[in-house]
Amino acid sequence: MKHIVILGGGTAGSMMANHLYKKLPRDKHKITVLSEDEFHYYQPGFLFIPFDLYKEKDILKPAKSCIASGVNFIQTKVEGIDAKSNFVVIRGGEKITYDLLIIATGARVNASETEGMDDPEVWRKTVFDFYTPNGAIALREALKNFNGGNLVVHITDMPIKCPVAPLEFAFLADWWLHKKGIRNKTEITFVTPLSGAFTKPTAAHELGYLIQKKNIHMIPDFAISQVAPGKIHSYNKKEVPYDLLVTIPLNMGVPLIEDSGLGDELNYVPTDPGTLRSKKHENIFVIGDATDLHTSKAGSVAHFEADILTENIIRKLEGKDLLSEYDGHSNCFVETGYGKAISLDFNYVQEPVHGSYPLPFLGPLSLLKETRINHWGKLAFRWVYWNMLVKAVPMPVGAKMPLAGKKIPPATHH
Repeated sequence: MKHIVILGGGTAGSMMANHLYKKLPRDKHKITVLSEDEFHYYQPGFLFIPFDLYKEKDILKPAKSCIASGVNFIQTKVEGIDAKSNFVVIRGGEKITYDLLIIATGARVNASETEGMDDPEVWRKTVFDFYTPNGAIALREALKNFNGGNLVVHITDMPIKCPVAPLEFAFLADWWLHKKGIRNKTEITFVTPLSGAFTKPTAAHELGYLIQKKNIHMIPDFAISQVAPGKIHSYNKKEVPYDLLVTIPLNMGVPLIEDSGLGDELNYVPTDPGTLRSKKHENIFVIGDATDLHTSKAGSVAHFEADILTENIIRKLEGKDLLSEYDGHSNCFVETGYGKAISLDFNYVQEPVHGSYPLPFLGPLSLLKETRINHWGKLAFRWVYWNMLVKAVPMPVGAKMPLAGKKIPPATHH
C-alpha cells in the first residue's frame, strides 16, 4: 500500500486529494491530507468583503467537506518534514511516513517583515490588508467610517497571491466611493514596487490606461522601508501620505518549509517548472502558491497544475518517466468596477494579449477588454470553484494555454 501525504487542505491540496482519489486504485493507495485549518476559504472572495458585496458565509466551508470522504483528513499542525527519511512530524510528535509527499502549503502575508506595518498603533486601525478573512472584515468596517482623504493601495513586494487583486481593489474603491458620494473628496493612490501596473507589458499598458481613466494616481518603483502613522517611506526617501492604507504585506511560504530546509529565501519550494517535482527530492512534488515558479500565485494556476501533477504522480507510482508539460498557464479576471471586468490568459512565455476565451473566436470572455460578460464570469466562478474546481470535476478548459483565438503579434508568438 503506497501512502501519499498531502500537506495543506486549501485549493491545491483539496484538488490533488480529490483528483488522486478518483484515479488511483483504492486498494493499493492511501491518501492523507494534513491541514491545520478548520475552514476552506474561497480566497478571491476576500476582495469583495470590504465593499460588502460578499458576507463571510459566502466564502467558506468546513475544510473536511471539500475533500472526498475516502481520503484520510487530519486537522493538525505539521511541525516538521524529514525528506531524507520520508516522514512528517505532526502536533504531539507523531511521525507519519510517506511514499510520496505533495506540498500544497500555500503562501501567507507577513506584515511583521516591514518595519512599522504591524505596529498596534496603526495595524487594523489605519493600516489594513484584505488577503486574510480578519483583515478583509476589519477593512469593511473601516470603509464604512471613511469619509474621504488619502486612500493608498500598496504592494510591498512580488510575488503575491493574485497579482491583480490590489489593482482590483483600487478600481472597486473608485466605484464604491462614487456610489457613496465621496469620490471627489478622496485621492486614490496606487503604490507598487513594479515599473508599471502589471508584470507583463501589454497588460500593464491596458491596465495603466484604466488607472488614468479612473483618476487613480500611480507611484511605481516604490521599495518600502517603513510604515509610520500617516505615511509610508521608501528606501530612496520617498514619502506617501495616507489616511487609510490598504497594503499587501510581503507574501512568503509557511515557516515549516524554512524549518525543514526545503525552501528559498521566501520559503517557497524550488520546483521543476514542467514536471512540478521538487528540485531536491524525487518523491516530493509541489503545487500552487508553495512553488517558486515564475507564474501567478492564483487558483487557476493550481487548477492547471493539478491536471499535470495528477498524471505525473500516477507515472511516478508506475515507474514511468515524468511529463514536463506544465507551461505556466494562468488566467484571471480583473474586476474594474461598475459591473465590468477584464479577462487575462497567459503562461511562462506568452504575455496576456487581446482575443477570446475559452472558445477560439467565440469567447464568451473577451481578453484584455473591459466587458460586463467578464464581470459575470468572475461572479459565476465562485459556483464553479466550490462545485467543480475543488471537487476535481473535469473542466472544459485544458491545462495548456490555447493559442487559438488570441491576437498574438508575430514577435511574441513562441
